[in-house]
Amino acid sequence: MSLSVGCPRCPAPVAETGDGGWACPEHGVVVPLWRPDAASYDDFAAHLGHAGSFPTYLPWPLGPGWIVTDFAVVAADGRDGRATMTCVSGTSALDGPVDVLVISEEAGTGLGARLAGFGADGRVDPGEEVGDGPATVKVRIGSFPVGLWPVSVSGSEGEWDRSVVVGEAEGRWLWIVLRPASAILLLRDDWILRDVSETGPQLVALPFGGPAPPW
Repeated sequence: MSLSVGCPRCPAPVAETGDGGWACPEHGVVVPLWRPDAASYDDFAAHLGHAGSFPTYLPWPLGPGWIVTDFAVVAADGRDGRATMTCVSGTSALDGPVDVLVISEEAGTGLGARLAGFGADGRVDPGEEVGDGPATVKVRIGSFPVGLWPVSVSGSEGEWDRSVVVGEAEGRWLWIVLRPASAILLLRDDWILRDVSETGPQLVALPFGGPAPPW
């Protein structure tokens, strides 16, 4: 069981500072990101421990053949998380292999921007598209509908390989990144996201596997 440590905004390695923090050569002192080498139940339990009271969302229930292939948490030791990410992977008749990444984060963290593909240009939060006009799609968290708006990744690396929608849930950014881009059609108003930190013994039945998508 092990979680590797890194920068939430880029893939550069981080180093411990003298005061117990972590520093990235590109972004200076950062709250570290913890990610497994390969998705497993034991590492997911460690992930939830790092996250504390911060929510970790998964599409619920997982469809037949879908598995949890990756997850990550941005958190300092002894403190609740600032961001979490989960990735589930499966197939659809129209798109073939599909990855669905769900990110919840405090503003300014930069993990969602990195996974969306535009973190390299210095952006850490979505733009003014979010909240402009009616929501394109909605998901449900518990009994509450959450509106999501498309965010353009035009000009970013890999701009044609993903679709990105963003909204706000419980005062935090909620990102959903779907690859390939055409998989956006899978989103429907009856999609449910569940905070699995509150799930308990049912987590034992979650299927974990790989490989994780590159990011």
